[in-house]
Amino acid sequence: MTDALRRLSDEGVAIWLDDLSRKRITSGNLAELIDQQHVVGVTTNPTIFQKAIAGGDGYDRQLADLAARRVTVEEAIRMITTADVRDAADVLRPVFDATGGQDGRVSIEVDPRLAHNTAATVAEAKQLAWLVDRPNTFIKIPATRAGLPAITQTIAKGISVNVTLIFSLERYREVMDAYLTGLEQAKASGLDLAQIHSVASFFVSRVDTEIDKRIDKSGNEEARALRGRAAVANARLAYQAYEEVFGSDRWAALERAGANRQRPLWASTGVKDPAYKDTLYVTELVAPGTVNTMPEATLRATADHGEVTGDTVRGTYEQARADLDALAGIGISYDEVVRVLEDEGVEKFEASWNDLLKSTEAELKRLAPAEG
Repeated sequence: MTDALRRLSDEGVAIWLDDLSRKRITSGNLAELIDQQHVVGVTTNPTIFQKAIAGGDGYDRQLADLAARRVTVEEAIRMITTADVRDAADVLRPVFDATGGQDGRVSIEVDPRLAHNTAATVAEAKQLAWLVDRPNTFIKIPATRAGLPAITQTIAKGISVNVTLIFSLERYREVMDAYLTGLEQAKASGLDLAQIHSVASFFVSRVDTEIDKRIDKSGNEEARALRGRAAVANARLAYQAYEEVFGSDRWAALERAGANRQRPLWASTGVKDPAYKDTLYVTELVAPGTVNTMPEATLRATADHGEVTGDTVRGTYEQARADLDALAGIGISYDEVVRVLEDEGVEKFEASWNDLLKSTEAELKRLAPAEG
């Protein structure tokens, strides 16, 4: 059997796990995935933490201590999530050291309720970086309108950032500009640019889910040929934009000063439609200098039967543009789709955060010491 994950790594795709829980850390599962499945990073989000904390008793001891101290539910969540990220970062530290800081990283997201508040996002990013206190951490900031200056300000302070919830090509270009501006400010402040890293999380499967829904609703049989093509096309054109920006004179000046490229990260790569190959958003998005963060099911599927045939992105831009243009031809507005997806993305993370607040509050009450 060929090692598809190794081939993927050899093609320049960093494999990250899109999941984290305390059990995954303490059981040795994360270490096993690093050792046997070529995993070199971990991403988290509010939904992942909500499921982890609600899914077992692995947090009871810490929750009992927090309940005894009578901390607020917000502080409890911050202590729990940063503890998991800190421990996972320690597990991944050898990868971080071996790759010169490029991989071996764990991402933690700012409170999604702050997504439309620049100053609060920057303050939260600084707080999370201080609490985790590991060099191999990414602070996740959403690519909302308010998130763009927060990205610049956070990078300018020397904090490495994972920009999340990117759906549109226009917004992706704005994200890259925010990163370069942050690096330029960091350079002006005398910071070591070599210590600053970033990835830009471009969401994939949700694009197909939204556009396929609109194709089906249209009742246009010819349009059905476009099902399952928009997400890959969108991501491929994002890589084209990445090549342009990081081939510019502006970037060259920063690179000479020691700066690192902001790698494109393919997020939301679990296939939602059973009619599609379960490895679609892995094997069709192979390109050097990228990251693919996968749910464990997608990771296992790729290891089992993924067909990695080399670069499947460069050289496809003309067809990718034609696929997106064809959607406009049947009345589907790309701009409207990506706007809906960004709004829904923030809303879904806020909903998960609120669920996390409720379940954590209930656990604190359950484990609180008796009065007196």
